[in-house]
Amino acid sequence: MIKSFDGLTPRIAASAFISEEAHIIGDVDIGENSNVWPGAVIRGDLGKITIGQFTNIEDNAVIHSGTTTALTCDMVIGDEVTIGHGAVLNGRFVGNHVLIGMNASILHDSVVGSHCIVGANCVVGEKMVIPDYSLVLGVPGKIRGRLSQAQLEQIDWAGQIYKDLVMKYKKQNT
Repeated sequence: MIKSFDGLTPRIAASAFISEEAHIIGDVDIGENSNVWPGAVIRGDLGKITIGQFTNIEDNAVIHSGTTTALTCDMVIGDEVTIGHGAVLNGRFVGNHVLIGMNASILHDSVVGSHCIVGANCVVGEKMVIPDYSLVLGVPGKIRGRLSQAQLEQIDWAGQIYKDLVMKYKKQNT
């Protein structure tokens, strides 16, 4: 479902793949070749949400603009980001080439740099700033070190899986 809110309608690149079971509401931009899977909710009602190109938003992920420090707050998610199943994002910024693990939570006003992995079930606390190339794990989330070459390749591998999968879905018109 793609729905307007307060006179703002989501803008979705023609090359993007959006599941019919996803909910995209309000002030949302979705870039070229990105994909949004069943049950995902992207709700741009308390600020604009901008999603880059080749970004994957897996099943049941929730992305919501908003903050606890101001009435409205925009959110930017970069290029080639994979947001895992059931993840919840309510931060301000996620850089490029990032893997957000399944059921991870990114809380208000947080910033995740580029080339990062936020592990499954991790909780990134309010206002946390994560530098580029960081591995973040745990509850509460803590920076556990700099990503290895193998971990950087894992981010690319996750992205490639979805590039291939989207092509299959588009060919099958599902």
